[in-house]
Amino acid sequence: MTMPKISLGFPPGPLALEAAVLAEELGYHRLWLYDSASIWEDVWVIMGLVAERTSRIGLGTAVLIPNLRHVMTTASAIATIERMSPGRLVVGFGTGFTGRCVLGQKSLSWAFTERYVRQLKALLAGEVVEIDGKPCQMIHHPKMAKTRPIQTPIVLSAFGPKGQAIAKEIADGIMCYFGGANDGTWDQFIRMVDGTVLEPGESPHSERAIDAAGPWWVMGAHATLEMEGAEALGKWPGGDEYLDQVAADRLEGQRHLAIHEGHCTHLTERDRILIDAVGGKPQWRGWVGEAAEIKRWAEEEAAAGVSEVFFVPAGSDPLREVRAFAEATIGLDTMQA
Repeated sequence: MTMPKISLGFPPGPLALEAAVLAEELGYHRLWLYDSASIWEDVWVIMGLVAERTSRIGLGTAVLIPNLRHVMTTASAIATIERMSPGRLVVGFGTGFTGRCVLGQKSLSWAFTERYVRQLKALLAGEVVEIDGKPCQMIHHPKMAKTRPIQTPIVLSAFGPKGQAIAKEIADGIMCYFGGANDGTWDQFIRMVDGTVLEPGESPHSERAIDAAGPWWVMGAHATLEMEGAEALGKWPGGDEYLDQVAADRLEGQRHLAIHEGHCTHLTERDRILIDAVGGKPQWRGWVGEAAEIKRWAEEEAAAGVSEVFFVPAGSDPLREVRAFAEATIGLDTMQA
């Protein structure tokens, strides 16, 4: 069966450069770096370092949150990476979940996000565009930046019909997490997947598997709390105890800061409450299975029209996850074109 392109998602931080070099050696198609200033290092600084240390692997942002940076700042950052590594960059945008919630804010509106992306595209094209009521343009001297137009592909993280309709108007592709298949209209239909590759005979609920897959599993609880409220999370096993611990750890107005500690990378002691409440046996939503199962799931994504799968490792040994996922899906002796 056909395989989608296999890429890697990784938080910008102390291990990102090592992960990028390893991912290129193993044949990953692209490295996607996250963007959440409250919990990870700066995406563009790390991207620049990766661009210098690698030569083949594609580069991407998964995903930028528009309100965290002025649109001109983003345009200049894109121009910088395009000068350093021409043609390797794809820029992903979203309305923001953790990157907004950890600031105590809700996700951005699609109207705001669409306006930002349209302004960005106009700037990269070299046009004059109105921003904050004033005409703006990239007026970089030809010796000071890559000349315009700069044609960096843009993808949107959009799960619902409104976001996907906007993406069809202004983006080159779409990025999803759970559910849905390509309706045949997307050339770039990108799926993010979490989980872990089990060793032969390893239990899907071994301590190692929980350490690796657990951070993304408890993210479902974090999302439930942020989007539906405490009453909804209270219906989870251990939900009330988790909420009591949050209340004990933070003042009332600061509780959003506790929820996203270790978000999608490490399990906190509070998160362990939710794991323990199900007897240490979460019903995994991500890909937790041995290598043959992981490969089969990837092939099924290709059959559903997914052009690219990017794996988001977590836990105390993410580089082990990078190697194991590549071995299962790419093969140790195969380099992707």
